[in-house]
Amino acid sequence: MRARSPATTPSSPPSRSRLEARDLGIRAERAAQEHLLRQGFEILDANLRVGRYEIDLLARDRSVIVVVEVRARGPGSLVRPLDTVDARKRARLRAAAGRLWRDRFSKDLRVERVRFDCVAVTIDAAGGAHIEHVRAAF
Repeated sequence: MRARSPATTPSSPPSRSRLEARDLGIRAERAAQEHLLRQGFEILDANLRVGRYEIDLLARDRSVIVVVEVRARGPGSLVRPLDTVDARKRARLRAAAGRLWRDRFSKDLRVERVRFDCVAVTIDAAGGAHIEHVRAAF
């Protein structure tokens, strides 16, 4: 058995790039929440764990429960945020939503269905957040 190098131990501090990515993600989720609130959504939860899955934002749009995937990219990124929601991610979100529906919403008469939205947040060089919201993305 090989010993772990100090750089890979669980107690190692995160690298600068990981900290920057985490900060970008936090900022993007806040921007997405603010956008959804301006659109009249009610935010029910953020970073919700459903079994082994995580839902970035859970919202209500009138009688619809909305599972929101937030994707972020910083200045100079070569890939658009929405291009990173692949089939595997969609399958995980569907599984989480199915479990959430069974456990929490199936008997709630105020809820008609679940919808999947994606909110893309692009941070420009000046630090401004640009939002692209795709309703019923998949």
